[in-house]
Amino acid sequence: MTTLGCALFATRWLQAPLYFGLVAAQGVYVYKFFNELWNLIHHVISGQADETHVMLAVLKLVDVVMIANLLIMVIVGGYETFVSRIGLQGHRDQPEWLSHVNSNVLKVKLATAIVGISSVHLLQMFVDVHHTSHHSLLWGTVIHMAFILSAAILAYMSGPMAAHEARAHAAKETPRPAVVLPRQRGGGDEEPGERGAPGEREERGPGAEARIEEAGFPARKVLEMFDDGHLRSPTPQALARLGKVDFVARGGNVVLLGPPGTGKTHLAVALGVRACQAGHRVRFATAAEWGARLRDAKAAGLVGKELAALDAYPLLIVDELGYVPFERETAQLLFQLVSHRYERASLIVTSDRPFGRWDEVFADAGLASATVDRLAHHADVVTLEGDSYRTRRLEGAAVAGWDEGRR
Repeated sequence: MTTLGCALFATRWLQAPLYFGLVAAQGVYVYKFFNELWNLIHHVISGQADETHVMLAVLKLVDVVMIANLLIMVIVGGYETFVSRIGLQGHRDQPEWLSHVNSNVLKVKLATAIVGISSVHLLQMFVDVHHTSHHSLLWGTVIHMAFILSAAILAYMSGPMAAHEARAHAAKETPRPAVVLPRQRGGGDEEPGERGAPGEREERGPGAEARIEEAGFPARKVLEMFDDGHLRSPTPQALARLGKVDFVARGGNVVLLGPPGTGKTHLAVALGVRACQAGHRVRFATAAEWGARLRDAKAAGLVGKELAALDAYPLLIVDELGYVPFERETAQLLFQLVSHRYERASLIVTSDRPFGRWDEVFADAGLASATVDRLAHHADVVTLEGDSYRTRRLEGAAVAGWDEGRR
């Protein structure tokens, strides 16, 4: 970007004080709301308010709240769209509309909010019809219909615009079909997936990179660098099929089972990276970390809200399930997570134990059975059979040292 371009782009910060001014206006409406509420309570207690007066006062309160909601939409959505990202991704209180807000969506939502406010004003006129002139009623109705018509036109126009944006986004970020390289032969102490060049070719622009950064992967892994030479299963064809990550669109799951060192985490991360490149939001954490997160939510009385917030991520990765047995409370919370996402969104789960031994992890055979039932119903279950990569590397180093000593 040129110096002039940078300077022009930086002028967006001139709008920041405007949004702080709207915050002050929000404070004014808070004062107005409680002032109207106090007047209503005072008139009701003193017996000066009839049913019509109460209804009009309540409609005024609703009107104030709706205008305040409109202000919040403009403040948060406008600042996020036109000035700078606020960084609410993954926050449990992130508004649903903010995850896909843009200037087009913002205009439609503002128009519908204005229609709602106009409806309340018109209702106030009809409630107090005896003190409202026919002229005011006529023009109030006409203005309200004009608001409805303009909102309908904006909504109609937003359809083709959103479709055009979606096509442009898909053309930019559609991933290539998964390709699994032939089994790597020969030496090298490099762990599968540590070399980065092929992975760099998988990048699909800043949007994909932002999703990969947000996912919280422990390291960047790609399918092309997965060394399946030490495995007796699965087949390269099975890995190539999973690499298309179409299971995310179906709300299906992937369960990777196998002993330590067979590449379960590598595959889980690689599939997660592919999902990010395909346009999906992903979150990665170990089973212990997911359990701690859900326990904190339960302690705050927000388990339902936490699970709903995770719906923003079409794919969650639960790594290392089974390495540490769960307490009953944690096991129940993880079951809630699996049950909540059943037939709605995807999970990738890695475990060193077959399903038949999950009762050792969940400390309850019934809970383990119910979890497996929901998790495996729409799942690709992949068992990785082979020797541990880490053990093979140590054995190779020991043999090399022995041969060097003999020489």
